[in-house]
Amino acid sequence: MTETVHPSPQAAPPGSPGAEEPTIFDLSVPGRRAAPPASCDVPEKPLAELIPDSYLRKTEPALPELSELQVVRHFTRLSQRNYSIDGGFYPLGSCTMKYNPKLHEKVAAEPGWAAVHPWQPDATAQGFLQVLYELQQYLCEIAGMDAFSLQPAAGAHGELTGIFMIKAYHEKRGEGAQRREVIVPDSAHGTNPASAAAAGYAVVTVRSTPEGRVDVDELRRLVGPQTAALMLTNPNTCGLFERDIAAIARIMHDAGAQLYYDGANLNAIMGIARPGDMGFDVVHLNLHKTMTTPHGGGGPGTGPVGVKAHLAPFLPVPVVEKADDGYHLSYDRPDSIGKVRSFWGNTGLLLRAYTYVRTLGADGLVDASRHAVLNANYLRTLLQDIVELPYAGPCMHEFVASARPYKRSRGVRTLDIAKRLIDYGFYPPTVYFPLIVEECLMVEPTETEDKDTLDRYAAALHAIVREIEESPTTVTTAPHETLVGRIDETRAARQPDLRWRKKD
Repeated sequence: MTETVHPSPQAAPPGSPGAEEPTIFDLSVPGRRAAPPASCDVPEKPLAELIPDSYLRKTEPALPELSELQVVRHFTRLSQRNYSIDGGFYPLGSCTMKYNPKLHEKVAAEPGWAAVHPWQPDATAQGFLQVLYELQQYLCEIAGMDAFSLQPAAGAHGELTGIFMIKAYHEKRGEGAQRREVIVPDSAHGTNPASAAAAGYAVVTVRSTPEGRVDVDELRRLVGPQTAALMLTNPNTCGLFERDIAAIARIMHDAGAQLYYDGANLNAIMGIARPGDMGFDVVHLNLHKTMTTPHGGGGPGTGPVGVKAHLAPFLPVPVVEKADDGYHLSYDRPDSIGKVRSFWGNTGLLLRAYTYVRTLGADGLVDASRHAVLNANYLRTLLQDIVELPYAGPCMHEFVASARPYKRSRGVRTLDIAKRLIDYGFYPPTVYFPLIVEECLMVEPTETEDKDTLDRYAAALHAIVREIEESPTTVTTAPHETLVGRIDETRAARQPDLRWRKKD
């Protein structure tokens, strides 16, 4: 790498360079107002006639007093300090932070979609029900499944829904009391064991081989009549395809157990390989990752769950079905696990995912996957001389690296490198996951980033490595160019201070 990269300080708010943004309460000035509300044209009654006295305030609330312009500028400045995919590279491994096309936002905002009410009769919502039905069919084709539910609100919610269906399936066969274990790889997303435990299962861990894949021999020893399922993502969180997936599926099915697919990493194989063809019985798909619907900050999300035919009776209700007289929400499913989400699910995101599929088409989905894999391998190659790569390449849509040599030689940890990347204007990658890699960095560039961005990111990491060798304290005390420096993250998580206190 010959490009020279320098830290890029964040722009301070206009008029207050380098200053922290005061709270809306601190900006308040008594008597300051925005536009006054229109006078009420409804005859007013004394509040006591409408609301019990015990619910009435005795004093007015201490609301901030500002002009409209002050409010707009305050929240605009705050929004400009948030890092977003629209503003910069967001290489979170296993999170698939793609660009969200603005066409999707335009479509979802159309009144014909946005104004549909989930309680209105099916006959008056045929357009939306058609979109949901067709999306179910698209997802079946992409995942190799026979039926889909669009209800789950996120990936972890989809996992729990899938495990509940597996549980209902075993109970229907009279094996519910017998099958009390779910097997999870040691490289799995943390939601996998959490979902299994939340469904009442004992979690059994299967180790990975030194090559970063499931140890098939150990799996064979762990599986038995007590096994309900194996939860697996393919490619796995090490960025590697599970080459023994056919053997893994046989082991599970021969034991009467089910194979669950965590779809967080579908971005590597979408349109190229199908989980259903690999032997998976249940899948959840993170449409808020793979199909470019917005996510982050706690939501929203959407994690539809697909199943093979033998599990279809257990899908949550309602399921969108097509009949001669149109589209309907079907509740007549006696073996269903019931509702897992209010109404139809996060339909605004489902509509965005539908738009994504229709925009790209079958060939476009394949190209997206191929470019995601290409970008990951290109960036991996740019970094191979400065980080430890624990697994032999090539990778799939993401790769893991380790900063272990710098921890041992210079006392610089992965967290330090991540903090220093912020000074260079980049969001850090996922760190310390998967847990089986010491001082892990997990990078997923996605297909929506161009070569120039990847080159600049690699150049920044090369510059940080030079700093580690020449001045390690520069890295261990980062970030330096932000309005707030390094904080005590443990204390911030365990003792959050979220209340505004009036200054004396």
